[in-house]
Amino acid sequence: MTDIRIVQGILTDDDAARALEANAEAARVDGFEPLSEQHRHAVRGDAVHVMTPGGYGNVLAPRDGEAPMAEAVVHPDRRGAGEGRALVAALLDAAEDLGRDPQIWAHGDLPAAARVADHLGFRRERELLQLRRRTDHALPDLPQRDDLVVRTFRAGDEAEILRVNNAAFDWHPEQGGWTGEQIVERTSASWFDPDGVFLAFDAADPDRLLGFHWTKVDKPGLGEVYIVGVDPSAQGRGLGRLLTLAGLHYLEARGLDEVELYVEGDNTAALHTYDRLGFRRHRADITYRRN
Repeated sequence: MTDIRIVQGILTDDDAARALEANAEAARVDGFEPLSEQHRHAVRGDAVHVMTPGGYGNVLAPRDGEAPMAEAVVHPDRRGAGEGRALVAALLDAAEDLGRDPQIWAHGDLPAAARVADHLGFRRERELLQLRRRTDHALPDLPQRDDLVVRTFRAGDEAEILRVNNAAFDWHPEQGGWTGEQIVERTSASWFDPDGVFLAFDAADPDRLLGFHWTKVDKPGLGEVYIVGVDPSAQGRGLGRLLTLAGLHYLEARGLDEVELYVEGDNTAALHTYDRLGFRRHRADITYRRN
C-alpha cells in the first residue's frame, strides 16, 4: 500500500525540493515537465499538496464557477507500481473540500496517464496543443499600421496589461482572473525581458492598450509565444496576427532554433492562423474529469 501524506498549507523545504526534483527528473526522461508553471509555483506556496514516496501533486482552488485544477508527477524510478494511481485518487479525496471534482492535467498525453484515467473512470475533457515552428521558416514582413502605436514594455504598463489580459481571458481557467500579483511574479522572473513584450495602442487614444504579446525565453534555443491577449472591444482589427508576428521577429533575431506556443485544440481559427505561420503540432496536454 502506498504511503500518502496530504498537506494543506505550505510544504517544508525538504518536501518542496523533493517534489521539484521528481518533476525535473520526469522532464529529463519524458522531454517535458509534468507540472505546469502555475503548479510548479504552487509547490512552494499555500495549496493542497499530496506526497507519496516517489510522487507529488497539488490541487489549486478554483475561481468562482470553475472546477479545481490538479497536477501530479511520479519520479521515473517509481513508475509502474501503482503509485500514480494512488496519487491521483488521493488528489480527488483532497479536493473534496473545494466542492467539485478537479480537472486533472496529463501533460504529454502519455499512455500511462491514459491508463490511470481509464482505471479511475475519467473522461477526456480538454485538449491543449503545443505547436512549434523552426526559426529558419521565413516569416512574413511586419505590416506598417498608421492606426496603431506598437511599442515594447515600460514600467507603468502593468495595469493596462492586467486589464486586457482579464478581459481577453475571462473564460480561461488558468489565464483569466489574474491579479497584480501574477504580473509582478512574471516581471520579476529571471527570464523576463521588457523588450520581448509588445503592446499595441490605438493611435487616436495612445493611453488605452488594445492588445499585447508577451514572449518568453527560459530554455536553451527555444522561445515561446507566452501570451497573446486582445481586448474584446478591439477584435477584428488584425491585432492578434500583428502582435504575434512582432514577437516572432523578435524571437528570431535572438538566434533561437524554435518557437513554441499553446492553443486550445478546438480553436480552429487560431490553429489556421498558426499553421499559416509555420507552426506544427508537437504534443498534446489533456485534462480529465471523473464521469
